[in-house]
Amino acid sequence: VPAGFMQNVIAIVETSWRSGDWNGVSGQIIRLVSILVVFYILSLGAAFAFSQLMAIITQGTLKKLREKMFDHMQDLPIRYFDTHSHGDIMSYYTNDVDTLRQLISQSLPQMTISGITLLVVFCIMMYYSIILALLVVAGIICMTIAARAITSRSSKYFLRQQVTIANAEAFMEEMMTGQKVIKVFCHEEGAKADFDKVNDELFENSEKANRFANILMPIMMNIGNLLYVLVAVVGGTLALSGAVGSSITIGVIASFLQLTKSFTMPINQISQQINMIVMALAGAERIFELMDEQPEQDNGYVTLVNAKYDKDGNLTETPEKTNIWAWKHPHEDGTITYQKVCGDVRFYDVDFGYNPDKIVLHDITLYAEPGQKVAFVGATGAGKTTITNLINRFYDIADGKIRYDGININKIKKSDLRRSLGIVLQDTNLFTGTIRDNIRYGNLDATDQEVEAAAQLANADDFIRRLPDGYDTVIDGDGGSLSQGQRQLLSIARAAVADPPVMILDEATSSIDTRTESIVQAGMDGLMCGRTVFVIAHRLSTVQNADVIMVLELGHIIERGNHEQLIAEKGKYYQLYTGAFELE
Repeated sequence: VPAGFMQNVIAIVETSWRSGDWNGVSGQIIRLVSILVVFYILSLGAAFAFSQLMAIITQGTLKKLREKMFDHMQDLPIRYFDTHSHGDIMSYYTNDVDTLRQLISQSLPQMTISGITLLVVFCIMMYYSIILALLVVAGIICMTIAARAITSRSSKYFLRQQVTIANAEAFMEEMMTGQKVIKVFCHEEGAKADFDKVNDELFENSEKANRFANILMPIMMNIGNLLYVLVAVVGGTLALSGAVGSSITIGVIASFLQLTKSFTMPINQISQQINMIVMALAGAERIFELMDEQPEQDNGYVTLVNAKYDKDGNLTETPEKTNIWAWKHPHEDGTITYQKVCGDVRFYDVDFGYNPDKIVLHDITLYAEPGQKVAFVGATGAGKTTITNLINRFYDIADGKIRYDGININKIKKSDLRRSLGIVLQDTNLFTGTIRDNIRYGNLDATDQEVEAAAQLANADDFIRRLPDGYDTVIDGDGGSLSQGQRQLLSIARAAVADPPVMILDEATSSIDTRTESIVQAGMDGLMCGRTVFVIAHRLSTVQNADVIMVLELGHIIERGNHEQLIAEKGKYYQLYTGAFELE
């Protein structure tokens, strides 16, 4: 439209120059120029609105996608995270999502504009000459076949590229986490060699993907140029031959040649976007794999609630915290009953394997009565931590039964089951935030006084108050500025503030010196008072006061009893305690 306006303006100016009648045409020139200015202003406004709208659409779409991915990830079972590296999972949120950003913000708008252009130009071609239009269609078919042949080869390498990028990120995350170990054992050269292998694999896949993708546009352009020549030759032949029924003239041929250029240009633009489209599809395939992962199944219906006794001595549900927990049982007839949480945990002939063909726990039968302290000892890999993972239902058993207060744990809602268990893991995990927030992670409703009381119980209050900002000191990087022992004290305090009826202590004092351990142990005894406690320990001095000690070996319970009984039997426990055999 602007080009046509400019031709009219030039024609009017030429006519006025020859006639000298400027006054007669000035108004017409001003009108045409004004219309042209309006068009340019509208075009500028449309371009600005388009850019802003695409920014909102693109970032809004990616925001919702990341939210759905993260929400879905929270529902995945522990098994998924045990079998996938952290760097690979992070790559979903960075590289794979970024490929979709390019697709939405660049490729899709360009494809839409090019598609509309192709439709309009093709309709005009059909109006001028059906024969030449069909010739152009034949050329487009050739372009499509070539594009399909090339993209079929490049797409598999783009998918491999996304996978190797994830592998590279996983490798880098592992190297950053283990940097101290690399330095201590002087493994820098080995780490470089390992990185070169990962990097070479990424280079090979990326090079092949882009090699095929980059030859697409030149091929498409050359096919377009050949098509241009064919239209000129065929159109000229038809015009000169004067074929019967042919209305092709020199003017039609000239217009068709221009239309051919206008027709092949959007196709070239589409070919430029194919790289991004194929890469985005590769990223989307990985994202869909994540979204297709089966979430953790939970068919439990028994829930955990705060309870109190009414005037008749019956348990009733209450929203207030009462330090009395109860299991809420809904029945088929619509009635609801409440059962006080006592902390009675029993295993009946339990078998379990992380892989179905490799059982690691065999015929485990045990019980922990309310208020008992049960300790598991044994060599690394004996199955101690696996037992606690089954209590939490991080994994489901292959055979047998586990009952919690007489209730099959499969009937208890997983979130409520885990809320009834306080856990101190061997590997401490702290989050970016203040000391107070990290302790409160165990109970988000805890007051500042309850947080500080929990820290005092774990013997963490002293070192916390010596920090620059006390409980408001901000830690990051998993508490890298704190010692391992201090991080573990915070982990103990976090479990203490939850105030659960059952505690699981997996090497809770493994990173604490002997002197501090005796102090913390006193606090832990106060924390464990009145609760059922499961303790995993390599340091046997921490389990001497346990009510029951169970010795595991290769997934079997081979001995059980208290400290004095097991010493008197002079079996495996006696050997471990006296140093005849050391635990790994």
